[in-house]
Amino acid sequence: MAKITFIGLGNMGGPMAGNLVKAGHEVTVFDLSKDAVAALVSEGAKTAGTAHEAASGAECVITMLPAGQHVEAVYLGDDGLLAKLPAGTLVIDSSTIAPETARGVAEVARAKDIPFLDAPVSGGVGGAKAGTLTFICGGSEEAFNKAKPILDAMGKNIFHAGDHGSGQVAKICNNMLLAILMSGTSEALALGVKNGLDPAVLSEIMKQSSGGNWALNVYNPWPGVMEGVPASRNYEGGFLVNLMTKDLGLAFDNAVKNQASIPMGSLARNLFQLHAGQGNGSLDFSSIQRLYKPE
Repeated sequence: MAKITFIGLGNMGGPMAGNLVKAGHEVTVFDLSKDAVAALVSEGAKTAGTAHEAASGAECVITMLPAGQHVEAVYLGDDGLLAKLPAGTLVIDSSTIAPETARGVAEVARAKDIPFLDAPVSGGVGGAKAGTLTFICGGSEEAFNKAKPILDAMGKNIFHAGDHGSGQVAKICNNMLLAILMSGTSEALALGVKNGLDPAVLSEIMKQSSGGNWALNVYNPWPGVMEGVPASRNYEGGFLVNLMTKDLGLAFDNAVKNQASIPMGSLARNLFQLHAGQGNGSLDFSSIQRLYKPE
């Protein structure tokens, strides 16, 4: 069992840290939310007053933060964790950030002989709670092998995508496709209902036909069709529209830098940005259904 520090206890990070506790690891947590910290302490985690205090003596530091600027603030500069952590400390960042940001942090870590992985996740809040997340890792083979026993406590599928930044590239590609699928699923359901079809019946037909996809099969965006998903609890919880919009922005920026054509991804970005601008940023991303079915 490892001595682990976990920083960032949001919708995803909290359950992930909880699974490390359940697996028997010695986990120290830090977050600006006192309620989030208290919840993990009640499960058996320890806490500290600052991120530096939390990371003191850790064998592994894991972060799950909202955006690249937060990752850079935690790790870089004279006050960053990389300036204080001893050589050999394993660092895993599971935030979804720009590949170049991950590579920049990795370069500083490499200079200090600190193994670093960018390891964004897929699987949503449900996967975080169930410990069935997919981890998409970028970094050295040595760092990946060192991290895998720890990641196994939080995930079901652990992939080594390649060198530093590869995890982030794969993640933004995945989330761009997810946004396209969710937008298209919402559009198709709305069209069927406009023609008098029952959304549950139409969903079942498409699930068993060529239109079946993850958004339709396990995360249906139409309210009341599927139990246990955000659409059936007023789109609360889950993966926020603001975060999907951020990820689509990362995909767009990467496409510009690499002269890649992403017409569907660009349209999905515009749709989610419009949806967020209408005051829906804190809802689950499946609430894009409301663009086609106004409440």
